[in-house]
Amino acid sequence: MLTPPRAVVRRESGIYALERVLQRRGFPYVAGADEAGRGACAGPLVAAAAVLPEGRRGEIDGLTDSKLLTPANRERIYAEVVRRALAYAVVVIPAEEVDALGLHVCNLAAMRRALAALSTRPDYVLTDGFGVDGLGVPGLAVWKGDQVAACVAAASVLAKVTRDRIMVELDARFPGYGFAEHKGYVTADHNEALRRQGPCAEHRFSYVNVATASGRAGSPPRARRPEGLGRPGGGAGSTGGADGVDEAGAAGSGAGGAVGSGAAPAARDGGEPMERSGLAGSTVGVAFGEHPRLPAPVGEDVAMEGGVR
Repeated sequence: MLTPPRAVVRRESGIYALERVLQRRGFPYVAGADEAGRGACAGPLVAAAAVLPEGRRGEIDGLTDSKLLTPANRERIYAEVVRRALAYAVVVIPAEEVDALGLHVCNLAAMRRALAALSTRPDYVLTDGFGVDGLGVPGLAVWKGDQVAACVAAASVLAKVTRDRIMVELDARFPGYGFAEHKGYVTADHNEALRRQGPCAEHRFSYVNVATASGRAGSPPRARRPEGLGRPGGGAGSTGGADGVDEAGAAGSGAGGAVGSGAAPAARDGGEPMERSGLAGSTVGVAFGEHPRLPAPVGEDVAMEGGVR
């Protein structure tokens, strides 16, 4: 039996090279997954997945890691990803869910669920930085994947733009923290606002700076959030963007599987609803880029909180 020649992907070949090699090897649908908000101490964690079409139709001018793009270019590329992608999905996990389950567990679960929600089931999965198991298809964790693989960069832009829009909305609901400027990340101005005002319901109390400002630093991380502290107005779900459905990132809007739209609660890996402190309309929001089909089975999240990216 002949062994196929080893595939070599050279960085200088560009951001589409890895996907093209996989497609030539019999994996036509390559999905990328990435997250935004992992390092923030306020606001939701957002994960996204995307499958770009083969050939020129899947090539987007200027596509790269969302952190390297200006806000205007991110918005432009976001619109192009939504328009061109064969499928995309966005999952929004609120701050209290991160506090309750742990950041790393939520991160893996969110990416796994975004991938499972894709209406075009991927043949191969690329993720940024660390692997996501239990997908039922082969996958590869790519170092700086959002700068190396186009589908991961596309997912990065979807997640970043969606989260930034949510944080701008939260800035109006929780004034004084500067959410519209720093998007919930730890800055000197943000810490000063925390010291002056104390944390709000959108802060992650499992983070040391928030716990210190709240006077609950002596409690275990998952017990720091005050009981009954919820978010006014329910969940921050987002909606999907093809075939006339609203684009992803419109926090709190209506159709496409959004929280509060009459959709069934989004399920955790084992099928258990991911609910936030029993609040009405508080499940994780899923945004679909095409009409959704039933998600593919996914494995249990066995990663422990605190895993290394």
